[in-house]
Amino acid sequence: MNNMTAKKIEALQGKLIVSCQALPHEPLHSSFIMGRMAAAAREGGARGIRANTREDIAEIRQNVDLPIIGIVKRDYPGCRVYITPTMWEIDELMEVRPEIIAMDATIDARPQGKTLEEFFREVKARYPRQLFMADCSTADEAVMADALGFDFIGTTLVGYTEQSKNDRIEADDFAILREIVSRVKHRVIAEGNIDTPQKLKRVIELGAYCAVVGSIITRPQVITKRFAEVLETE
Repeated sequence: MNNMTAKKIEALQGKLIVSCQALPHEPLHSSFIMGRMAAAAREGGARGIRANTREDIAEIRQNVDLPIIGIVKRDYPGCRVYITPTMWEIDELMEVRPEIIAMDATIDARPQGKTLEEFFREVKARYPRQLFMADCSTADEAVMADALGFDFIGTTLVGYTEQSKNDRIEADDFAILREIVSRVKHRVIAEGNIDTPQKLKRVIELGAYCAVVGSIITRPQVITKRFAEVLETE
């Protein structure tokens, strides 16, 4: 990590990262649109961007000079892991060099049955200076990722895996976040269902280094649905 990257990472402390993503089936799927979305997020006060795919990240780079958490979402047959699951996705991301690369850090096996430990060892051997974020779904997974040496521990997948399907990050005043913060050494990035300014402020108060907010800012179909459903239930 060079000095410029270090300064960008330091500037994230206590700040907001906005996730600018749209999958192929979504109305805003377009690298052009994600670049403008990132510019809008920066104008609103975001200090970092989380983005999916090499193409979107390249476009975002043309619009904002903010640190980026990069991922590639890709499905593999018979595999539950879809966030940066193989070296192929890592290599793609390194072509555009996001400051941080995030990957699934759950107990689920990667393609070809590879464990997280095996995969992360290979990735670090190839790219020893790159910063990595662990997308976890449980406190135990966070502790495991911390021991493996991930630079950042994220709560991204809480509630999205079989082992966490009954959990929500914001439950009981962010109990899982508080547990993770108390058990790991590396910086924690709060992510998932942080859908109000009050929740964002709270996760920072509880010790998160910074926080990622996505759908409630950048997915208009999700935002619209929340408003429309209120009228449908009356």
